[in-house]
Amino acid sequence: MHSTRATGNRHWDGSPRHLHPRRPLRVAADSPSRLLRAGQGGNCQHCSHGLEWFHTSTEEPIALHPAEVPVALVPASSRWHLSCGTAYVGDDGSAWCRIPHRLLCPHHPAPAVLSAALQAARRQLAIRTRRRLDAGTFTPPPPASPRSQQPLQPCRPARPVVQILYTRYLAPQPLEKLRCVAQTRHRHRCPHSVLGALPGIWVLVPTGPVRGQLALPQQLMAVYNLSHLPYAEQLRWRSQRCPAHVVALGAADVALPGWEIFDPLLHHAHIHNRLPNVARHRTH
Repeated sequence: MHSTRATGNRHWDGSPRHLHPRRPLRVAADSPSRLLRAGQGGNCQHCSHGLEWFHTSTEEPIALHPAEVPVALVPASSRWHLSCGTAYVGDDGSAWCRIPHRLLCPHHPAPAVLSAALQAARRQLAIRTRRRLDAGTFTPPPPASPRSQQPLQPCRPARPVVQILYTRYLAPQPLEKLRCVAQTRHRHRCPHSVLGALPGIWVLVPTGPVRGQLALPQQLMAVYNLSHLPYAEQLRWRSQRCPAHVVALGAADVALPGWEIFDPLLHHAHIHNRLPNVARHRTH
């Protein structure tokens, strides 16, 4: 006797083998967003638990808990639903909803009105975070050091205002830490910075009027101006890509660009009336 070897399309007993063809993740050319659905997940830097990022109706991202919960357990102001990849707050008639990760994150204070089931879920996440801290598998970000212990350094805004294509945006973090959102060949996020060989210019410009509202008192604000750069370079900045992953290459995004349309009323705390070229203590 001799063993029967399995062929490529059949099992050892001769039965057909059903092979499901692999479908690679691709982004349609007419898609309004180049973000892959697999790239919206992440982990909280404070508790290490999973979360998912979604765009809202106001173009601002929100971190939602990965699992759905019954509507009866969630306050009305914290019930989120998804439609075509966009998160909306409110009720849609279903018995399940999504909740913000902030409600369950043990790093943030618990809301005053929270059901017993969600309080139990917060305790479970806190226990898991403590176990990961004790095992050394999770390290939270270090706390901010006192102002007196920080060395003198050029004062850079924590969230600078950047002018791209004659539109002002509020950056999610300092320009030196602004990371590319493109996907590499190893299906990871690109580790390179958005800063390129053509730098912008820090200028003092008036805040300007607010859309649909009364004009604010004229005051100067520091803006990182990119209007003098070529159109392709400004487009690369707006898509938050590094020079190696320009928009024309077609690489998908694994993270959401963190730009926000600058509003002098909503973002008045990020208005700085002097250029960031003086060395002084950084304030928090």
